[in-house]
Amino acid sequence: MRRLILAAALILSGLTSAATAEGKKIGVAWGDFQEARWRWDATAMRSMIERQGNEYIPTNAGGSAEQQLRDIEKLVADGVDALIIQPVDKEAIGPGIDRAAEVGIPILGYDRMIEDERVFYLTFDNVGVGRLIAAIVKQVQPEGNYAIILGDPSDANSTFLRQGMEEVLGAALAGGQIKIIGEANADGWKPENAKAVMEKILADSGNQVDAVLAQNDGMAGAAIEALSAAGLSVPVGGQDGDKAALNRVARGLQTVSVWKNNFELAKRAGQIAGLLADGTPLNMIPDATKFSGGEKGIPVWAILLTPTPVTADNLDVVIDADHVTKEDVCKGALPTVEACK
Repeated sequence: MRRLILAAALILSGLTSAATAEGKKIGVAWGDFQEARWRWDATAMRSMIERQGNEYIPTNAGGSAEQQLRDIEKLVADGVDALIIQPVDKEAIGPGIDRAAEVGIPILGYDRMIEDERVFYLTFDNVGVGRLIAAIVKQVQPEGNYAIILGDPSDANSTFLRQGMEEVLGAALAGGQIKIIGEANADGWKPENAKAVMEKILADSGNQVDAVLAQNDGMAGAAIEALSAAGLSVPVGGQDGDKAALNRVARGLQTVSVWKNNFELAKRAGQIAGLLADGTPLNMIPDATKFSGGEKGIPVWAILLTPTPVTADNLDVVIDADHVTKEDVCKGALPTVEACK
């Protein structure tokens, strides 16, 4: 009996070792965690990667393109089977992309486009996000002076978002109902840079601002701080579904936060990375389509998920999805917010 137990233990040990050996190494080069949502993304991504029996190997560049290039080169040298990259600067990391491609490591560009036909692109429809931000703010404020705070100029998402905003505002701009009195990029998507942009627009216009389109929630919050200091309360739109932003929506300080379900995005990234690591060609990834909306027009294989606009009327969507708690969202909420009653 003892021999049988020992033999069984050896067999199980062998199976466990084989299963471990079969697991792939997925390197994830994060650009930064300055926005709270990226930490949520990382948690969901790690869960999916490990659930598939693969190993999650993360790095964090802290917002430095130079550090991210070093991170990518190290992950390549360490022999990862697939790379997920949330780029700080898509051009600066080019040598790392080349090195990974040379040794046959497949690459997934996460949420921010790397315009290279060798890189799969996974994101939400960011042109659609821009449309939603502009459409909902315009519904509340159909005319007047608009300010636009763009994201980092090196990020293709800034261009996509701006394109969507233009599609909504175009006719009103041409007809003179809406005038853009200030528009500038906030380097690094940093709230402090967005606040400086908003303060300059306010100073240049003599505080004559009727609405603000910000390209993410951190910048929307910074804009609201600057507006409040100037004694203004105007419609402001953003995106990401940040907890603080959703609370601002409930309190009537922010008009809309377009929620890109980052748990869905991150889990899908983990699934796709596993397929790529197993040798699945880019064009054979389920639901993949060709996308050529980048500034260079280079066609890449991509999946664009559908975003959800969150206003005071549908805050229950993010609460019911366990994205945030009712307590967090509803602190100081207006009495008219149904989800907080």
